[in-house]
Amino acid sequence: MTPKQERAFRTRTQLVLSAAEAFDRQGFATASLTAISNSAGVSNGALHFHFESKEALAAAVEAEAAERMRTIVDGAARRGASALQALVDTSHAVMLRLRQDVVVRAGFRLSGDAARQATHDLPEHWRQSVVRLLERAGRDGSLTSAVTPSDVAGVVTATVLGFGVLARFDSAWLASGSLSGFWKLMLPMIAAGPVERGELDCRPAVPADVRRAPAV
Repeated sequence: MTPKQERAFRTRTQLVLSAAEAFDRQGFATASLTAISNSAGVSNGALHFHFESKEALAAAVEAEAAERMRTIVDGAARRGASALQALVDTSHAVMLRLRQDVVVRAGFRLSGDAARQATHDLPEHWRQSVVRLLERAGRDGSLTSAVTPSDVAGVVTATVLGFGVLARFDSAWLASGSLSGFWKLMLPMIAAGPVERGELDCRPAVPADVRRAPAV
């Protein structure tokens, strides 16, 4: 990569981050391109060189958030975990990102913003990831046959994203204890074996204070 290309990459990256901060804080309609460019430390002309419109900038934020979500889902589970444990671990990892990573938060907000047409349906992507893990849990015997993956997926998806919505008013909703409490109630109803044996852990796989969201 040439020095010019490196500068262009850094500028684009900073614009995506500044846009995510604005969209997360204000929503799509209210966010200002001028404010975004000022926050990124670039001119309006530089912004429009990389993104022809606010919609294009929002789409870039969504795309980056979607890529980060794929990384979370692919790598969150502890080694050797059952599919049901992997679901618990992954849900905690998503909650951690919603707490720490403004790009992921903004991506989910943009996906549900009535002022625009989403380019990535992040809530549906998350639901499908939950369904896949629950289908695996059905196959490996950790999910009780009394429930269906689809039914459980709806509850898990709504709970995790619901905590994210509530956190716009009080960030304490995204504390790991909120989700641990949910799983303490949920796991005895969906696990094939006794949760009390300690085979399933409701807590995050890695303490939140040693996990950090990456730069944009």
